[in-house]
Amino acid sequence: MTNKITVAASEVKVNDHIYNGTGSNAHPTFAWETITEVRIENGLILLVTGNVKGQHSEFWFESDEQIAVMRYPEPPASEAPPTKAHVKHQH
Repeated sequence: MTNKITVAASEVKVNDHIYNGTGSNAHPTFAWETITEVRIENGLILLVTGNVKGQHSEFWFESDEQIAVMRYPEPPASEAPPTKAHVKHQH
């Protein structure tokens, strides 16, 4: 499940989703794009979706500008697998 939240542009994370217009499909969720890179350039926040070297979109924001993003919950920290006590087999 995702959560649609409003955050300052400086708080956006890679793998958040940003809305990019109506898209070519009538279903509105197809207009949400995954953020693949977050950079600060000249005091502005640059959010990149897609492949930087290929087809991509760029979004520029002031660092304190509020934007809506969809964010998946963080997966729980994985626990170390339980260790098995070494048992000697005696015959």
